Amino acid sequence: MFTIGDFARYGRVSPRMLRHYDAIGLLRPDRTDPATGYRFYGAAQLARLNRIIALKDLGFTLQQVRAVLDEQVGPEELRGMLRLRRAELAEAVAAASARLAQVEARLRSIESEGHMPADDVVIKTVPAVRVAELTGTAASYEPHHIGPVIGPLYEELLPLLEGAGLRPTGPGIARYEDAPGGGGAIVVHAGVTVTAPVGPVGGTGVSVVELPPFEAATVVHRGAMDDVVPTVQTLARWLDANGYRSTGYTREVSLECPPDRSRWVTELQEPVTKV
Repeated sequence: MFTIGDFARYGRVSPRMLRHYDAIGLLRPDRTDPATGYRFYGAAQLARLNRIIALKDLGFTLQQVRAVLDEQVGPEELRGMLRLRRAELAEAVAAASARLAQVEARLRSIESEGHMPADDVVIKTVPAVRVAELTGTAASYEPHHIGPVIGPLYEELLPLLEGAGLRPTGPGIARYEDAPGGGGAIVVHAGVTVTAPVGPVGGTGVSVVELPPFEAATVVHRGAMDDVVPTVQTLARWLDANGYRSTGYTREVSLECPPDRSRWVTELQEPVTKV
């Protein structure tokens, strides 16, 4: 038999936690001294304690833990609970990874202030181009809202084009515009250059559109689009220093997209007008 202090030490929990588990009936001591009130635990109870901690770490409430341990939850229901929790944890990990990438991008932007060359910015007329595109809506123009929308759009677009017998004839072109009704939402267009008639492509949801020519300030970004902030801000400083004003959202033209995202090459095309 172990005192509550010894049992807590072996179980890597606090005596206070054990007292709470006793109070709610989750883990009763093997014996309680009637004279002193001291709690004593058996070594076999470490197994139940381990299961309590494991289920708690998975995010289950103490009420759910008790139901599982007391076999009030059947095996199939328990498997469903675990699968749901696994999906929730995976989503949380993905969200945390995305936030980390955004923080790192902002840090790189701060570290590169005043050090990135601005002489790579070129003013040019972007010719008209015909693209086949899918469209979605993002909650905002922030990277953590755009990324989860545009990625799946491109994953869906290319197989749909192949099924419709259309082959890309040029680079991918992503463009953005404010969603109707305001509120900060953004319409995301994920497209690729094609030579096909303007209009819907069968029942695929893909549309072929003709994008008109426009005057643009352009710069080449090298690396993943998660790291685009320093390049975008270099472009913004150049516009401010050279008397230009942006007239819309930056268009992203994918020049090279190898599997290694850090080796992507993307031309940013900012529509501008001379102030």
